[in-house]
Amino acid sequence: MSAPINVRAFFAPDDPEACMRFYEGHSKLLQIYFGINKITSGNQDWISHRNTVVVIVEDDTGTKTYGGARVQIADGVLPLPIEMAIGKYDPKIYTDVVPRQGDMPGSAEICGLWNSKEVAGMGIGSLILSRVCVALMTQLPVKNVHVLCAPITTRGAKRVGAVIDTSLGNEGVFYYPKDDLVATAMIIRDIHEVSSAEQVEKDLIFNLRAQPNQIRTETGPKGSFEVSYQLGLPQMVP
Repeated sequence: MSAPINVRAFFAPDDPEACMRFYEGHSKLLQIYFGINKITSGNQDWISHRNTVVVIVEDDTGTKTYGGARVQIADGVLPLPIEMAIGKYDPKIYTDVVPRQGDMPGSAEICGLWNSKEVAGMGIGSLILSRVCVALMTQLPVKNVHVLCAPITTRGAKRVGAVIDTSLGNEGVFYYPKDDLVATAMIIRDIHEVSSAEQVEKDLIFNLRAQPNQIRTETGPKGSFEVSYQLGLPQMVP
């Protein structure tokens, strides 16, 4: 891919058009390639939710979407997707999730992570999006972050510091979103230190935190490509 890829973060209500491109791309991927019509992170409630940060991967024109992810902050208004997904199997998740209160940090969830087939194998979903979401946490009133992983994303989550939350389900494992699919509940409890992250990932996360707006060359399984990061967020209103 010769043209640079843009990776930018914004609060969902600030760009409804980009949110719809995200939503449509994610839904299409789930339906066509995985035969999944409904998952809790796939509804549209988040589009108008002020406590949701969207990370979107676009072409250099800002009109074509290659993937994305979301960071949803618990606020007692819109339940986290992980609460809706596994609450009926293990109600402990409801007490584990702590809503933010003003400047007091609470829980969040990394959810809705996807990438198009067009960029499959470049490391967009498995590496870059996970890394960016963790990097964003220090701009937000967040003290821990949950993630419900499919088997294909568990390894990437571990690389950026998530550990299996064995206090939930069957040692962290659930059958979701269908009886023949497995999901693993994971958590990062030390969002500032990310002590469980691989050192190379930790260095990259800290670099993005120090310079949220930068251009750098990334190397994935299919070679190198240029990425323009635009990750600086406006100050959140308590």
